[in-house]
This record gives sequence, C-alpha cells and structure tokens, in this order.
Amino acid sequence: MLYHAYEIQRSWMNSASTLASISAGMLSSPASPLSYLGIGPMAASALDVFAHATAHYGKPEFGIDSVEIDGTAHEVVQSTVLKRPFGDLLRFRVEGAPADRPRLLIVAPMSGHYATLLRGTVERMLESAEVFITDWADAKMVPQSAGKFDLDDYIDYLMEFAEHVHGEAGGARIHMMAVCQPSVPAFAATALLNLHKSPATPATLTMMGGPIDTRECPTVVNNMAMQRPIEWFRQSVIATVPMKYPGSGRRVYPGFMQLSAFMSMNLSSHMMSHYEMFKHLTIGDEASAQATKTFYDEYRAVCDMTAEFYLQTVEEVFQKHSIPKGEFRHKSEIVDLTAITDTALLAIEGERDDISGLGQTRAALKLTPNLPEAKKRYYMAEGAGHYGIFNGSRWRTKVAPQVEEWIAAHAS
Repeated sequence: MLYHAYEIQRSWMNSASTLASISAGMLSSPASPLSYLGIGPMAASALDVFAHATAHYGKPEFGIDSVEIDGTAHEVVQSTVLKRPFGDLLRFRVEGAPADRPRLLIVAPMSGHYATLLRGTVERMLESAEVFITDWADAKMVPQSAGKFDLDDYIDYLMEFAEHVHGEAGGARIHMMAVCQPSVPAFAATALLNLHKSPATPATLTMMGGPIDTRECPTVVNNMAMQRPIEWFRQSVIATVPMKYPGSGRRVYPGFMQLSAFMSMNLSSHMMSHYEMFKHLTIGDEASAQATKTFYDEYRAVCDMTAEFYLQTVEEVFQKHSIPKGEFRHKSEIVDLTAITDTALLAIEGERDDISGLGQTRAALKLTPNLPEAKKRYYMAEGAGHYGIFNGSRWRTKVAPQVEEWIAAHAS
C-alpha cells in the first residue's frame, strides 16, 4: 500500500501545485491591482515557492549543447551507444576535438537520482576527454519480463560498458570514474578485469566519495544501515510498483523514500534555501531564485531501484563490509582486490562529506597491496561536501584538474 498511498498524495499535491502556480501568475500580473500592493508580490512569491516545492519532476535532460575548449566553443553531440534493460551507455562527442583524446567512462550512482545529477561532472570533463556515462533506468519503468537486477548484474554492466568504450577507443586504454555509491562496483569490476587480463582494463580508476569501507568515520547514513537488520529494510522500505507503470508488480526501493531520507538529513538547510528563494522572488531577483529552482528541479527528480540491488548493497557494503574484508563475491567468484596491478587509483574525498566520511574512499588504496605506490593518489577537497566534489566551483577549479592530471600521467 506504500506506493499506492504515495501516488494518491502526489496526485493531490500536483493539483495544489498547479493551482498555486496559476494563482501566483494572476497575483503578479500587471492587470491585477494587487500586483501594485505589497501583499500581491509577497503572496505571489509564496505561492510560486509552494508550487515549485510540490510539483512532480520527471527525468531531466543533460542538455549539454556545447563546451568551451581553449577559448573556442565546440558542439557536443549526445548519443546512446548501448541499450540495456536496466541502463544505457551514453556518449558525448565533442565536434572538432582531437581524435586521440582519452576515453572516460563515468559511472553514475544508482541511488535514487538520474545520471543527469552529474551534468556538471560531464560538462567539465568534456574539456579534456571524450565522455561516456551510465544512464541507469528507473526500475518502475522496466517490465518484470526483463528479470532481476542486483549488484552482480551492475558489475556485469560495468564490464560490458568498459569493453564497449575500449572498442570505440580503437584499442586504446580507457579511464573510469565512479561517483559515490558506484565506487564499490567499479572497484570490483576493475579487480575482475585486472584478474582476467582483459584488454578493457582501465588505465585509471577515480573513486569520488565512495563507501569502500564504511567503518572509517561512519556517518548518519552508515549508522542507520548498521542499526537495523536487513529484514527491517526488506519489510519497511521495499514497495511494489503500481499497475499504472510498465514495471507493475516489481519490488523496488522507491526514489521518493530516498529523497525523503536525504531531505530529512539536512531539513533546516533545505527550508532555508526555500526561504531564500522566497526573499529573492519578493525583491525581483529572478536570477538567484532560478538558481535555487534549477538545483531542486534536479534534486527532486528521483527514480526507483530494484529491491534486490538495494538490499544487496545495504547488506554487503554497509553491514557486512564485504569489500574491505576480502569476502565480496561476484556471483560465485571472490573479488580479489590484490589482483589490481595495472590500474592507477585516485581516491577523492570531501572534507565535509556527511554521506561518505573521510577515509572511506581512501581505504581503497590500502586494499591494493600489489599496486605500486606510484599508481596511487589521494586528494581531499578542502571545504567540500558530498556534492561539492563532483559539482560546482570547487569541482571545476580544484577537483577536476586533479583527475585530468592523473589521467594524463597514466594515459599510455
């Protein structure tokens, strides 16, 4: 009943959002006498904020049309190069850029948001690399006939995607970047590719704010996963997709629950952001208000995860700590991290990350004893929170250059 109750509530809120938006437009219209009184603009601003906060958001577009390289604007062409039931592989080609630029596979998180959350990440890396990115599907839109999708399948997808990018690179070494949650499966996929001497083995793997070892500096997210048995998660947060969607009957961890969890972690901050939006609208500062709206347009656009993927991730990564203990299995095969000898590792963390604590990503460097120290690097972004390490000014000016330098140093 959880999902059905949400759908009823969403239907009500969409109606309220539409009504609020119409009312805001009427109050701010030059034809309305109230628009010339103090109460008119103030009420219109309040209704505008309410309408934006209660609206439903679908899957956003990347919308990257061009990128500037050395002062010259280049057209960007987006295409889907591989289609799979639970996720596609997208390519961003920069017209007129050198053909020998490094190929970078960015692994987007499957954690309730769409891959477009990394729009800024893709846009910045296009300045120096040909970029591919995983575009994970909304589980409620995948028919049950497509079968299951768990952490093992995720790793299979990454290895297949790496092989495809390697093929498109004409046999040249590729590079991989995992942002947040996919650091774990990307780390495992890299170990398996190294173990089997695959030509698609990445030359570098950059892991950013990833929960490699959540025993290091545990956060609220980590503690929540540890305090409850896996059966609690199975019974309390897993829901069934309603009949109206293609994935009807599929068991999922709904995106709206993930969004609620993240919003509640920093509720006062989100409330202040909306209050600031209200103040900007009241004084006519549309540009500042739009910046806040743009962020929340993306933040509130959520998608569902398959129940098996979510539960396996909680159990293996946050409860059993299977990766750092050397006990994680991909299907029946132990993922041997000591097999990583040919992929240079860059671990990046944010000083103020409240989702993946300091040391959790850096732990990957300790788990690869057979990798030469010259192929390991750690970088902490001072003052950056979780999102600051892959989006915003710190990402563009501080973090991205570290990634570019690391890729260039291990390009051959």
